[in-house]
This record gives sequence, C-alpha cells and structure tokens, in this order.
Amino acid sequence: MTTVRWGIIGCGDVTEVKSGPGFQKARGSALVAVMRRDAARAEDYARRHGVPRWYTDAEALVRDPEVDAVYVATPPSTHCDYAVLAARAGKPVYVEKPMALDYAECRTMMDACATAGVPLFTAYYRRAMPRFARIKALLDAGAIGTVRVAAVSVYRGYAPPAGAPPWRIDPAISGGGLFVDLASHQLDLLDYFLGPIADVSGTAANQGGLYDAEDVVTASFAWDSGARGTGLWSFSASGDVDRTEIVGTRGRILYATFSDAPVILETDAGIESIELPFPAHVQQPLIQTIVDELLTGTPACPSTAESAARTTRIIDTLLAGFYAAG
Repeated sequence: MTTVRWGIIGCGDVTEVKSGPGFQKARGSALVAVMRRDAARAEDYARRHGVPRWYTDAEALVRDPEVDAVYVATPPSTHCDYAVLAARAGKPVYVEKPMALDYAECRTMMDACATAGVPLFTAYYRRAMPRFARIKALLDAGAIGTVRVAAVSVYRGYAPPAGAPPWRIDPAISGGGLFVDLASHQLDLLDYFLGPIADVSGTAANQGGLYDAEDVVTASFAWDSGARGTGLWSFSASGDVDRTEIVGTRGRILYATFSDAPVILETDAGIESIELPFPAHVQQPLIQTIVDELLTGTPACPSTAESAARTTRIIDTLLAGFYAAG
C-alpha cells in the first residue's frame, strides 16, 4: 500500500475544515468516500470536497473494497458501534474524541480492534500540533525543572440557542455536557505532557439550570511522579478564561488550549513568548502520523486508543457522582 484511502462515517461540521481536508492533503493519503444518513447532505459534501463516492449506509462504506481505513466523525454515542463495524471488516479505525460514551465502550472498541488485528486511533489532535509538541519538548528537556503542579481553569458563559439544544449538552449523545467536549482535550494534554494521571477525585454540578448536564466540574489530580494538579471548569460563569499553568522547580509554562495565544515560558533566564499558530486544518498533523504508521508499520501516532481511554476513564470518575444522583 502506497496510499491510505479513507472513508468518513459522519461528514458533519468537524469534517468541513478541521479534519476532512487533512485526509486529502496529508502525504500518502486520499479521501475516497463519505457517509451521512441524509443523502442530500452526503452528496453535497462529496461534491464540494471532490470526494468520488458517497453513501447513506455506514456498512456500505465500510465494505467498500477501495476504502482502506475508516474515520468515525459522528457524535460519541455511535463511536463504539461504528468502530466495531469497521474493525470486523478489517479496517483500521480513527475515531473522533471523546473516544466513546464511557470507559466500558472504549474497552469494547479496543477489544474488537485487537481481535481483528487492526489499529485504533483517536482524534486528540492537539498532541501532534506544533504548539503542543513544543510544550512537550520543553517539559521533556527539563526547561522548568521537575514538575510540581498543574492547574487548569476554564470559565465561559452559555447562551441558549434559538432552536433545539446542541447534542454536546445531551448526555445520551455526548456522555455529558460541555465539560466532556472541551475538557477532554485538556485532560488528554495533561496525560501527554506529564504521563497518565494516577489518581483523580472531584465533583460535578449544574449551577446555571440552563440544561440537564453538568456545567461546573472541579478536580484534583495526582501523578506517580509526585506532581499534583487541579482543574476548574465552569460553563455558566462570566468571562472567557482558558488557562493551563504547569509549574516546576525552575520555572513555569502558561498556555491556552483553545486559542493560539502565545505560550509563555518563564524561568530564571527571563520570560519567553512563543507564538505557534494553529494549522489551517488542525487535525492534519495527527492524520499524517496515522498515515505514516499505516504505511510503514512503525508506531508514529501519539494519540492511541490506550491514551484516549485513560482520558475517558478520568471523565467517568469526575462525573460519576453527578449522574448517579440524577
């Protein structure tokens, strides 16, 4: 195989710019088929993006002999079913984040892919973006010494839409509220930067009463290295705060997760502002690592099923009390 030919299940908003063009622009990659249950929308997407074939049935796309690998870009509630479908057809799977509704579904997906002998990747694409790769390199090089603490803060308000509520705040579809959609990226980055979180505790609640899912989460983390961390996410608060601070014995790193504001490195040598803009298609760097791995057989993708499942398990732990009480 010299080119990985991709099929997309669920060609919705995330595939328009963030991911879809990345399959066409990555080296050794081609997008050959898309699927959406709405025929008009599937056909429209294929026409606009120059994709040769479109389907309204996921199994038909998966069985297409010219589709080598499958990208599942539907909401989390269907990730498990579609990943298992692709695995049983012998197709490598790349699934959107969060990986599934809960850790149990993650295990089902991993087991199905292991049984089929196909790899499973997850779209925690920030792991491959230059901005976050630079932070990882700084930490690994000891730029701030031994990491002692990490703190995540997110505050933003919520304006109810005029129409139906978005699926991202429907726990049956998303697995929770905006915390699951957004904080999963931040939790995954902490795993990437500092290693697996060894212990976590916290609380979740609904303060705003604007929808049924949680809208505030607090968390306390611990790593085997001895580092400790905290997290506070509020989606009914004033302002627009997106801040993570990692502090070591010789300095600290400050960064935003959802904007390309400069990364700040502060040490005894001074303060450095590092500007690394987001790529035009944010998933393309990660897609390239997956394509490289599939073509060479050599591990290259930093976002694995195992790392993604760890993030889902952390989310499960933090939300368990809220949904048990509900």
